[in-house]
Amino acid sequence: MMGQWVIFSLQSSGGAISLISLCPLLGTIIGPIIGGYLTAAAGWRWTFWIITIATGVVQIGFLFMKETHLVTILERKTNRLRKETGNMALRSQYASDLPKSEIFKTAALRPAKMFFCSPIIAILSLYVAVIYGWLYLVMTTLTEVFESQFGVSQGPVGLTFIGIGIGMFLGAICCQILLDRWAIRAAGGGEIKPEYRLPVMVLGGMVLPIGFFIYGWTAQYHIHFVVPILGTAVISFGLILTMLPCVTYLLDAYTQHAVSAVAAMIVVRNIAGTVLPLAGPPLYGRLGLGWGNSVLGFVALGFLLVPVLLVRFGERIRTSKRFEVKL
Repeated sequence: MMGQWVIFSLQSSGGAISLISLCPLLGTIIGPIIGGYLTAAAGWRWTFWIITIATGVVQIGFLFMKETHLVTILERKTNRLRKETGNMALRSQYASDLPKSEIFKTAALRPAKMFFCSPIIAILSLYVAVIYGWLYLVMTTLTEVFESQFGVSQGPVGLTFIGIGIGMFLGAICCQILLDRWAIRAAGGGEIKPEYRLPVMVLGGMVLPIGFFIYGWTAQYHIHFVVPILGTAVISFGLILTMLPCVTYLLDAYTQHAVSAVAAMIVVRNIAGTVLPLAGPPLYGRLGLGWGNSVLGFVALGFLLVPVLLVRFGERIRTSKRFEVKL
C-alpha cells in the first residue's frame, strides 16, 4: 500500500489506494466461500494446506519486487556513488547520525507515539476500528445465522459471503471515482488538502446503518435469504467508503511518516476486529437479530458525527501547534 502511494500523484492516489486496499479485504470473503466447499469435500486440514501453498508462492514473488521507498532508494544510490567515486563524504539528504539500534527503536515506537499524541490519528483509528470490528462481528456470525434461520448447509453457506464481497468491490470502485474527483473539485485548481478526502467518509457513515437495519430485520423474520445478503452488501459498501478515505487521508497528511500513521490505525483496527466479534453471540442472543443489528445501526448513526466534524475542523486540529508531534 505504501508503495502505491509513493508511485502515484495526489490527483490519482485515491483511486490507487482503493484498488490495492480492496485485495486483502476480498480475501476474507473468498476464503469462506472456498473453505466451505473444500472442508466438505476434502476435510478441514486441506484449508491450511492451501493457505500454506499460496503464502509460499507470494513470498517467492516478493523477491522480484522493486523498492519504491524514497529514503531507501536514495540511501542505496548514495552507497553506490561512494563506491564509484571513492568519496566517502557523500550523504543522502535523509541520512541520520544516530546508530541503527536507535533508528530502529524510534521507528518501532513512532506509531504508538503518533496514536497517543495526535488527536486526528487517534480519532480516525478508533472510528475505523469500531466499524471494522462490526463487519467481523457480522462475518463471524453469518454462517450460524444462515444455517439456523434459513437452513443453509455447510457447503453453500460460504456463498452467503458473496454479498459482503460485492459490497466491498462496489465500494472500492466508488472510492476510486469519488476520492480523487471530489478532492480535485474541492481544491479548485489549488492545493489538494488531506481534508478534501473526508466527505466520502460522511457518505459511508450514512450508508452503513441502513445495511444493519436491512440485514437484522430481514434475517430475523426469515425474509428471502437474498435480502439479508443484500443487507451485508450495504454494510461492507459503507465500510469501504469509510475506511479507504481514512487511509488516503493519513497518507496525504503525514507524508514521510505516513507508514507509521497507517500502522497505528491498522493495529487498533485489528485489535477491534479480534475483540468486537466476541460480542456477537451474546448481543444476538439477548436482543435477537433485529434489535441486535439495530443497536449497531443506531450507534453507527451517532458515529456519523466523527467524519462530519473532521471535515469541518480537521485541518485546524491537524495543523495546530498544540497537537504537533515531534518525531
